[in-house]
Amino acid sequence: MTFCLPVITPAPIQTTSTLYERGFERILKRQNKEQVPPPAVEPKKPGNKKQTKKVATLTNQNQKQSRFRSLEEALKALDIAALQKELDKSQSVFCGNPSVWLKDLASYLNYKLQAPLSEPTLSQHTHDYPYSLVSRELRGIIRGLLAKAAGSLELFFDHCLFTMLQELDKTPGESLHGYRICIQAVLQDRPKIATMNLGKFLELLRSHQSRPAKCLTIMWAMGQAGFTNLSEGLKVWLGIMLPVLGIKSLSPFAIAYLDRLLLMHPNLTKGFGMIGPKDFFPLLDFAYMPNNSL
Repeated sequence: MTFCLPVITPAPIQTTSTLYERGFERILKRQNKEQVPPPAVEPKKPGNKKQTKKVATLTNQNQKQSRFRSLEEALKALDIAALQKELDKSQSVFCGNPSVWLKDLASYLNYKLQAPLSEPTLSQHTHDYPYSLVSRELRGIIRGLLAKAAGSLELFFDHCLFTMLQELDKTPGESLHGYRICIQAVLQDRPKIATMNLGKFLELLRSHQSRPAKCLTIMWAMGQAGFTNLSEGLKVWLGIMLPVLGIKSLSPFAIAYLDRLLLMHPNLTKGFGMIGPKDFFPLLDFAYMPNNSL
């Protein structure tokens, strides 16, 4: 039996430009002005057209951040001093707007950490990947900024998640390592941010029901809360993953997440009381239902 969930179209997401994004746009505009050739006096020869196309292609490639062979290589090449300089500039220009500082952090990291794309759930990696690869120095910078902008972390979590979903619409989109690192850093210290409004994220999940990659990305992001706090992880599972157990493309991750969650927390008593009769009996009905999607 397959549960059919209503499709709800989410409201458009409003975005604001950050200092890093504005600066990057200004650089591109200046480069484009400098690349405009003077008016041609004589008609161009066929051979020159090919050469012009090659030059234009190389120019466009140089404007984009090059992809590294691996995320480890990208993190090793990351200039920590340059990152700190950008963050200091952001805090100076937008001294009363910490949400912009956080967006600048995420934008900078995601732009610089362009490595091969991974499947949405990162199932082939450890539960704390990619944050587990981050150096102590970079972690210190990230956590220091999160502490300064503690009142904006809920909005920052939403920003990272929604931006990831938008990138999945692009072909080819950027790899999402920077945003994933920021989500993990936030939920490691503040796991309750993911469970403050589960209904909102369930509706978001339902609105993307026809896009499994987006649904799995949402489930991955929400599930990060459980690796720090068992109770919050169970809340995420009951509120976000249990309702989609009937969807064939999503149920394997939902079951695998619960299995990993229970195995990594040695003291399961911290999760007592999270599942009551309201959730337990429907779960049993589904588990023993013939021809279910498990």
